[in-house]
Amino acid sequence: MEKKEKESREAQMKSPSPKIDRDDEPEINYRGLKVMPFVIGNETFEKLGAIGTLSNLQVYLTTVFNMKRISATSLINIFNGTTNLATLVGAYLSDTHLGRYKTLGYGSIASFLGLLVVSLTAVFKNLHPPHCDQPGGSGCVGADAGQLAFLLLGFGLMVVGAGGIRPCNLAFGADQFNPKTESGKRGVDSFFNWYYFTVTFAEIVSVTLVVYVQSNLSWSIGLAIPAIFMFLSCFLYFVASNMYVKVLPEGSPITSLVQVAVAAAKKRRLASPEQPWISLFRYTPTKSLNSKLPYTDQFRFLDKAAIICEEDKINPEGTPANPWRLCSMQQVEEAKCILRVIPVSLTAVLYHIGAQQQYLVFQALQSDRRLGSTSFHIPAGSYVIFAMLTITLWVPLSDCLLRRLNGRVTVLHRIGAGLFLTIVESVVAALVEERRRTAALRSGGGVSPMSAMWLVPQLALGGLAEALNAIGQLEFYYKQFPENMRSVAGAFFFLGSAASNYAYSFLISTVHRMTAKDSGGNWLPEDLNQGRLDYFYYLVAVLCSFNFCYFLVCANWYRYKTTDVHDVTLVSPNKLDHHSA
Repeated sequence: MEKKEKESREAQMKSPSPKIDRDDEPEINYRGLKVMPFVIGNETFEKLGAIGTLSNLQVYLTTVFNMKRISATSLINIFNGTTNLATLVGAYLSDTHLGRYKTLGYGSIASFLGLLVVSLTAVFKNLHPPHCDQPGGSGCVGADAGQLAFLLLGFGLMVVGAGGIRPCNLAFGADQFNPKTESGKRGVDSFFNWYYFTVTFAEIVSVTLVVYVQSNLSWSIGLAIPAIFMFLSCFLYFVASNMYVKVLPEGSPITSLVQVAVAAAKKRRLASPEQPWISLFRYTPTKSLNSKLPYTDQFRFLDKAAIICEEDKINPEGTPANPWRLCSMQQVEEAKCILRVIPVSLTAVLYHIGAQQQYLVFQALQSDRRLGSTSFHIPAGSYVIFAMLTITLWVPLSDCLLRRLNGRVTVLHRIGAGLFLTIVESVVAALVEERRRTAALRSGGGVSPMSAMWLVPQLALGGLAEALNAIGQLEFYYKQFPENMRSVAGAFFFLGSAASNYAYSFLISTVHRMTAKDSGGNWLPEDLNQGRLDYFYYLVAVLCSFNFCYFLVCANWYRYKTTDVHDVTLVSPNKLDHHSA
């Protein structure tokens, strides 16, 4: 018996992995661009619905539900944080149990119901407190327990919906293209660009037309419009159900990663093999979604999980008898893919801090917001449109440029360019703020005579940075994660945004607390003319500079995921084509 087991192990080490016989499987009909109107249309109307409600939610809570500003802000922060964390749960359910099609379907229905519930709080008078002329004042009646519970029910349904939609929509759209053909690969690249284009278009419509209806005409109509948009999103999604490629889940991909870590820890005292690409245990499931990966020499401590010992037994079909003691080289390489992505993904935290300047609205409020020589004042919250317009103009242009450059500009190049622009944006913001503050003090304080249109350059730079970095991040996670973890890859982007929100709050509170004690005065007071917001922007520029340098190190070290064309292949740093930013 021992002799047979030894011969079996030797055969595993010498022979290539089993060939995947797919002759008995039905041919997949990738419709690609034909289903894009339904996929992108679904996403456009979903964003119109969600952003149409969220963009003006703080005003709704303070004016209709009579909440104080601090309470409304805290509730929205909790809601946003919970929504971003819910993407992890949605990604796990998608990749493990439901699949992306069902997860997206359930998420879309939950979002529609959530938006409908929130709109009903404005329609029926008994679902919100009585009107108050001075919202947040001592004489205003707040929401009772029933009214607040009904509102939170709507928020909860929206959290469930976002948890299902956000991590899956990109991956589901990319599933519709054949990854083995050049046209399919080009289609995926275009899809990422046009996806972000439609999201930005939806944001523009939401922060202008929908917000105008809510603020100036009727909350009932203004909140009903997003619910109608979400209904149209569901309709477009389900009407093309028979045309979609629906990738089925393979079980928990997280289990495989944990098995690699446990097996490597158990065998940590073993010596590393001299030729691991030959001697490690090689096995690939015949119906795996994941592309076969070659051996890479990074994170070599994980290789020990695939070393065959005397105690390891192998089943007749080639699988290890104890997967917590012996893992395949394929499993090890998939774990390495995740570990390689993490250092690059950490740059997203400071990227969002540099690209999304939360004090810009207050700068606009203390600037001359007249449109030219007219008496019309541009709302302070509407200046973000200039960043959105930059994204809208850049995406079609970049799509054409990337096609002409034919792969010479990599996804890490674009991420790095976006990070560099956050440095320039922060410096420009500091210079503009210094000009605004100086003009305000010379005129006696209050509103600065400087035109708020001076804020447009930093907004345009922020929009361009987002068009390069954010789209690059989405594409990077999708392509570098194992195929059975693409929903988790989608959740990674939102986790970076969530971490950035917490980091930004910590940075602002720390700067406010430390500079308040300084003799030079508080940098971030209520009246910006009495503070030094320009110093804060310079601080952000320094942080973004460190972030960019860190990214250069990570990009130079990074190895792109490749497909194992030949079984016995070593992918070493001097052989693998890689690009730094």
